[in-house]
Amino acid sequence: MGSLPLTPERILAPAPRGRVRVFWKRLRSGDEVAHLITGVFAAAIFLIAAWVVAELWRGSALPRHQFGWHFLFSRTWDPVSGAFGALPFIYGTVVTSALALLVAVPLGVGAAIFLSELAPAGLSQALTFLIELLAAVPSVIFGLLGIFILVPLLRSYGEPFLKSTLGFLPLFQGPAYGVGFLAAGLLLAIMIIPFIISISRQVLLAVPREQREAALALGATLWESTWKVVVPYARKGILGSVFLGLARALGETMAVTMVIGNDPKISASLLAPGYSIAAVIANEFAEATGDLYLQSLIELGLVLFVLTIIINALARVLVLTTAGRGTEHP
Repeated sequence: MGSLPLTPERILAPAPRGRVRVFWKRLRSGDEVAHLITGVFAAAIFLIAAWVVAELWRGSALPRHQFGWHFLFSRTWDPVSGAFGALPFIYGTVVTSALALLVAVPLGVGAAIFLSELAPAGLSQALTFLIELLAAVPSVIFGLLGIFILVPLLRSYGEPFLKSTLGFLPLFQGPAYGVGFLAAGLLLAIMIIPFIISISRQVLLAVPREQREAALALGATLWESTWKVVVPYARKGILGSVFLGLARALGETMAVTMVIGNDPKISASLLAPGYSIAAVIANEFAEATGDLYLQSLIELGLVLFVLTIIINALARVLVLTTAGRGTEHP
């Protein structure tokens, strides 16, 4: 009798047992290959992040050995005398980002709720298109608009009004230059609002229609259904959009550089000029002379990277602790 022909089924279908059989079956169906490829992609993200940290750490060896932890808490930034401290820049980055969130989150989430739940379909689509266009505008354009429109308005009207009405607070004291923490925070808010609106709207639209219909069937009004059912259901996604906007605010460079005033000082007043980490790196890296000066700027980049990681980690903790109802228990 002649041997049976070698068909693809006979080649690829031996009779292994137990785990080998399961692995072989998954390999034939493509599961193991897909698992391997996607695992490599995920590992690549971790390797890239680790490589960035390693390069920043290696490039900032001199100021780390000379200043140590004092670098993070010193207010002095004097390239002439070789004294470098990161505290004014950390302060400016945190203050402007917090101010941006304070303005952008209510406006962005409110606009997203209107566009997804309350606005007519035609109006919602038209406004969404404009919002997506705003998200694509380069930051330098926002910086120019800040210089020629926002700063003059603040200097002539906004800051004098704040001083006359709220001048008893330390936040609104001092001369009104137009440039400063307030201008940078408002400009960052304008820049991150489109991101918050766009993502929050998509998250709200993804809420199952049955959730809305169930609330309306129980006698809830449209607003009650939106606020008490739809928004809690989409809470995690909305918080995710806020943290994406926060990441954009922390790393923004050109627009902030144009309107913050670029003065490495710590002031309680939002009207005072300040500086941010990204802005000082952009302004001084090309002119930095000497290894200590150059590596101090690199260490500022490392500080910004670590600060971003810490804030995003805290944000993730906030998501886990405040969005417990999530999508399982809206």
